[in-house]
Amino acid sequence: MSHNVKDMSLAPEGKKKIEWVQRHMPVLEHIKKEFQEEQPFKGITIASCLHLEPKTINLGLTLQAGGAEVAMTGCNPLSTQDAATAAGAALGLNMYGWRGETNEEYYENINKVLDHKPDIIIDDGADMIFLVHRERRELMDKIIGACEETTTGIHRLKAMHKDKALEFPVMAVNDSYMKYLFDNRYGTGQSTFDSIMGST
Repeated sequence: MSHNVKDMSLAPEGKKKIEWVQRHMPVLEHIKKEFQEEQPFKGITIASCLHLEPKTINLGLTLQAGGAEVAMTGCNPLSTQDAATAAGAALGLNMYGWRGETNEEYYENINKVLDHKPDIIIDDGADMIFLVHRERRELMDKIIGACEETTTGIHRLKAMHKDKALEFPVMAVNDSYMKYLFDNRYGTGQSTFDSIMGST
């Protein structure tokens, strides 16, 4: 496993946060147990470009439990939690990213993830998918498909599809009704209240 994170000494703090979210994500923990038994991703490399915080690190650990090699980077340098990335690296994930990356560092870390030659991409904003199509075309034949979870990313990918430029299938997670209810509606509402509470 390889990593490029800000401070590995933050790993114990990050592990505590990951353990906390694991206690509060029972569905994912149930899936993780099934994955450990069934190994559906054995021999598969999964690359992700997501908000790097305890919940998404737990997703990476769930995919790892299913046999995948997992490489992760952040989709937003301002949302990355350095303790979580350190913990992910300590737990065997290939982690690249830190809070406050420059634009150049951001794309360098996406490329480091792509250097793992993924079979599947999990994206937030479509930057990784775009980069494969523009600059990392040598990976195109290996990629089975991807998923994209944001409205912005889906708009970009639909434009690519309309122009016949999208060369592998992408699941539009953002368009699912469950995502709409639990994230776009209630999650955003909860975040609004949390922001107000945090700032006042």
